[in-house]
Amino acid sequence: MLHPAARGLGRRAGTLVLASALVVTGGLVGCSSTPKEDRGSAEKLYADAKDDLRAGSYDAAIKGFEKVEGRAAGTLLAQQALLDMAYAQWKSGERVQAIATLDRFIKLHPSSPAFDYGLYLKGLVNFNDNMGFLSSISRQNVSERDQQASRDSYQAFSQLVEQFPESKYAPDARQRMDYIVNSLAEYEVHVARYYYRRSAFLAAANRAQLAVKEYQGAPAIEEALFILVASYDKLGLTALRDDAERVMKKNYPNSRHYKDGIRLPEQAWWQFW
Repeated sequence: MLHPAARGLGRRAGTLVLASALVVTGGLVGCSSTPKEDRGSAEKLYADAKDDLRAGSYDAAIKGFEKVEGRAAGTLLAQQALLDMAYAQWKSGERVQAIATLDRFIKLHPSSPAFDYGLYLKGLVNFNDNMGFLSSISRQNVSERDQQASRDSYQAFSQLVEQFPESKYAPDARQRMDYIVNSLAEYEVHVARYYYRRSAFLAAANRAQLAVKEYQGAPAIEEALFILVASYDKLGLTALRDDAERVMKKNYPNSRHYKDGIRLPEQAWWQFW
């Protein structure tokens, strides 16, 4: 069970409406030494690229935003074009390119009025990568996949809420951080469970201990403690087993694991055939 504040985020991640975020600030084309005719041309290019973005013509939009960035270099319009380009790359499935574009924005424009949105978008791109459609098709739990994208997403959201606690993106970022923590904890338990069922009890204990240490409060910690107790018992480490069991009983006196044991992995779709 996920943290209450984070329920449903996985379902919403791919459909989050970002239209309002794309217009980061008023007067984007104010201060610039760019000649008037060039600014006008850049504004027209930007408007055309935004039309392509709204229409879902992401390749055309990306090319348009690239032109705007070059034509309006040094202006807020160029910064906005860079962010819009990253968004278009993300929507077109080019996650790596989107992250590279956002990293460039973050490096070049640390004082941008849209810096908080840049961090938020980077978090979303990595967050949504972990919510890919293949996991739902295969019934594979998010926690069973590689978690680097989750860690990168958490880092971006964490930087956002630390530097811009009053940002309009901060509340959603905090909820997604809770979801990610739960996912990472469940991932460690998934690995610990894998090792335990293959009688690699020391490896199972190490991964369960990591989950307990790094993700206190996450729902998966209940099973992590149970695996820790069971692994120490199999290894004959009675003192460590008793210590872990005291913690287990204190925090989860009515745990279902006392009755059910270490749960089996959920059946995947291909196992029905």
